[in-house]
Formats: sequence, C-alpha cells, structure tokens
Amino acid sequence: MPALPAHPAHDALRTRWRTTLLDALDTDAAGSTGGTGGPRHPDPDPDHRYADSLLARWAEPQRRYHTTDHLVAVLDRIDELADHAHDPAVVRLAAWFHDAVYLPDRSENEERSARLAERALAELGVDERRTAEVARLVRLTVTHDPAPGDADGEALCDADLAILAAAPQAYAAYAAAVREEYAFVPEEAFRDGRAAVLRQLLALPALFRTPYGREHWERAARHNLTVELELLAAS
Repeated sequence: MPALPAHPAHDALRTRWRTTLLDALDTDAAGSTGGTGGPRHPDPDPDHRYADSLLARWAEPQRRYHTTDHLVAVLDRIDELADHAHDPAVVRLAAWFHDAVYLPDRSENEERSARLAERALAELGVDERRTAEVARLVRLTVTHDPAPGDADGEALCDADLAILAAAPQAYAAYAAAVREEYAFVPEEAFRDGRAAVLRQLLALPALFRTPYGREHWERAARHNLTVELELLAAS
C-alpha cells in the first residue's frame, strides 16, 4: 500500500469509515436506515487497513479536484440528504468508493472503482445485497442519472454534484482544479469539451433529484454553470 500523506481530515475519516461499515454490517438495519441500534459486529477494519488504502488512493498525485477534500464534501452532503436515502450506509460506502480509482486519461474509472468495492466489501463481510448496491451506485456516477424512485441513487448523485452550487470563489477553484487534472489536454480541446459538458448539464430539466437539492442547490448551480460557460466562450 502506498504511503498515506498527512491530511487533517484523515483521523475523522477513519472514524466515519468505521461507523459506516458497522452500520452496513448491522443486520437489523439491512434494507432500512443504515444503523439504528441492532446487534453490532466486531470492528471490521481494526487496523484501518482498508480505510488507509482508500485514503491513499484519494491522495494520489494526479488528483487535483477528486481528492480527499472531495470525499469529505460528498460525505458531508450525504449527511444532509440522509433522510431521503433508503439505506444511508450503502450511499456512504458508495461515496468512499465512487472515485477510488481515478486516472483522468482513462474512461473506465467508475467500473474499476465498482469492482474494487465488490472485492473489498466482500472481504469485510458486507452482505451480497448491500455490496451489489454499493457497486451499482458507483457505476451510476458515470451518468448521474438515477431512475425515478431510486432514492439512494438520487442522494449519491446530488451529493457528488453539489459542488456545482458552491459559492463563486469555491466554484472557480473547482473549475480550475478540473482543468489541472486535464492538463494533458490542449487548451482549445479542453475548452470545447468542457463547454459541451456545461451545455448538457444546463439542458437537463433538473440538475438535482432530491427535494433538498432542488430547493437549496439548483439555482446556484445553474448560475455557476452559466457563468463558466460564458467565461469559456470569451477566452
């Protein structure tokens, strides 16, 4: 396992990982709310081996936006959306794995991340149904297009896209970090590709699928996307 760089959030993230795993292993919570006081299991990752392996992945040097800070942000947003989710423990596990494999020049990152989740969660004793659901949610982040009624998919996708509604300075930092991750792409090609993505997002009837996301994030996200698209056209 590669060395884990120092990060102020790592200790807190290890605690969050352990809590989520215990919730996912709680048989009384299976298929419901992800941990509400059923029988508890021994610590499934007592030496933080799995947590540290994932955190090392999130800290890889090729990342500029898809970093540990992004993981923290997505987990925080899932906390806000937990009441919407059918199984919050599964959604949180999917957040941990959704960009665990990330190479900007590759197109199979989500598939490889889903397969990593399938292997790791099986080793940790998470049941087959929940393991399969985590993998499904990870694969869903290719399109961010959950089917109507897919509450867990809606929660994960909204949490992942919540950066679009950030304050202007934070959104600008996000856009700059995405450009850095794609530094190998020539400027004109990146500008055209990014503009196409922004137009596609703006053409959607709704960027966010949860009631909370639509109420709190939709308007700000559309403003940010429109401003970035205008800046790209002017550059």
